[in-house]
Amino acid sequence: MSFAVTGSVASDHLMTFPGRFTDQLLPDQLAHVSLSFLVDSLDVRHGGVAANIAYGLARLGHRPLLVGAVGADFERRGAELAALGVDMTAVRVSRTRHTARFMCTTDTSGNQLASFCTGAMAEAADIDLEGVLRGHGGVDLVHIGADDPDAMARHTRACRALGVPFAADPAQQLARLDGAAIRQLVDGARLLFTNGYERALLVKKTGWRERDVLERVGTWVTTRGAEGSVVERLGRPAVPVAAVAVADAMDPTGVGDAYRAGFLAATADGHDAVAAARHGSALAALALRHIGTQTYAPTAEDLDAVVVAAHGARAKASASAAGVSG
Repeated sequence: MSFAVTGSVASDHLMTFPGRFTDQLLPDQLAHVSLSFLVDSLDVRHGGVAANIAYGLARLGHRPLLVGAVGADFERRGAELAALGVDMTAVRVSRTRHTARFMCTTDTSGNQLASFCTGAMAEAADIDLEGVLRGHGGVDLVHIGADDPDAMARHTRACRALGVPFAADPAQQLARLDGAAIRQLVDGARLLFTNGYERALLVKKTGWRERDVLERVGTWVTTRGAEGSVVERLGRPAVPVAAVAVADAMDPTGVGDAYRAGFLAATADGHDAVAAARHGSALAALALRHIGTQTYAPTAEDLDAVVVAAHGARAKASASAAGVSG
């Protein structure tokens, strides 16, 4: 099974604050917030949702097609991803902008304050995904992640025009998009990924009931951090999937992207959506043990071992020919 992964490609500037953000908030001063946090460390890492997911898939032996926009400063990292097995032929290199930058500070409770500078991502809408897919051939699923909003809309239209199944994963862009735009991104998706907050926001902005969403997508996966995830399909009971406990957690940044990579890789191996969610949780746990989003180095054997330890040997063996819609 072949994947194209669209979305942001960025560098991550990750900082840690040795306290809790909430302790610094004064209820009577919330209308005039001016806070500066003295951080203990700074790690500059490679990131972006599309690059993170493509990285995870490549580490598990797949050759995903990365679709995104970067600056000339990405040349070295691009070569490293290519060496891992990521197909970089659909990446647009800007002549004038640097690669997008994500700046995030995490406190001792895992809360995060973040900013995202678009940079070259503003040119992602210039990528002709329809032409890319026609020229590339053999793509079984396109994952449409958070990106320039016009790019997300264009990529979704391209998938519909060619009849290529797609996964809708609007994530952080739900806060910016209106209901009509979100409905266009979601309707007809083979897979829909949200976290708990994004789920509520999607329902509120679209005006759809949760059942309305399920009537429009094949499978809806909602991630809930340490509480695990939930897999929903129309006409079937929702299935909760426990998170894999991690005693030595280091950095939550990009863990959701690792979940998606694990889920997609398991789907390619023929697992049904529930088993794929277990594999997603397992890869998320492996990523959580590292600082940065592309620093963990799992193998398929590592992933299977975590799944078996968390869910038993039967979980590893539970595959379905129905794939993601099964």
